[in-house]
Amino acid sequence: MAAGYNALMTQTLPKIHARRDLDPTGRMQIEEIDLEFANGQRRTFERVRSRGLGAVIIVPMRDDDTVLLVREYAAGLHHYELGLPSGRLDPGETALVAANREMKEEIGFGAGQLTALTTLALAPSYMAHRTQVVLARSLYPEKLPGDEPEELEVVPWRLDRLNELIGHPACNDGRTLAALFIAREYLAKRWQPPTQGAK
Repeated sequence: MAAGYNALMTQTLPKIHARRDLDPTGRMQIEEIDLEFANGQRRTFERVRSRGLGAVIIVPMRDDDTVLLVREYAAGLHHYELGLPSGRLDPGETALVAANREMKEEIGFGAGQLTALTTLALAPSYMAHRTQVVLARSLYPEKLPGDEPEELEVVPWRLDRLNELIGHPACNDGRTLAALFIAREYLAKRWQPPTQGAK
């Protein structure tokens, strides 16, 4: 399996011949790219370019068995969504610094121990956006003002009940589900990140 994975990682990337912005307002950051693949085939793809410096999603562990979720309004689905604290990186921040700040703003806790686990893509076929998954432990109370329009509800959830979130009508964020299961595997010592630290 490792040999197959390494072969995939060494494939020649398509050559980009041209790029064109499709949204003249710049609000959506959509571009069209003309590509030539290694076999000579040419295609035009559309993608949403990444805006900003990236994002983090945090798995804050209250104790060895319990994660802290938040319930907040999700405009895309127009309902209250149960998920993990998350947010964008500010200028000059690393993923770990951003994770600690976002936790203080959203759930009123900082973390004495932060571990970068992996990076997730939301929709890699057409979006360049990436979110870094950060595990937070040794929590301590500290609140910073955030930009949420209302106080977020903090919901403790046991790791041995993660299966109950699958298909739960209030938990639709694929990043949340993926980050929770990745963190659970890491904490159970069934998986380790290839490299430690965050960019």
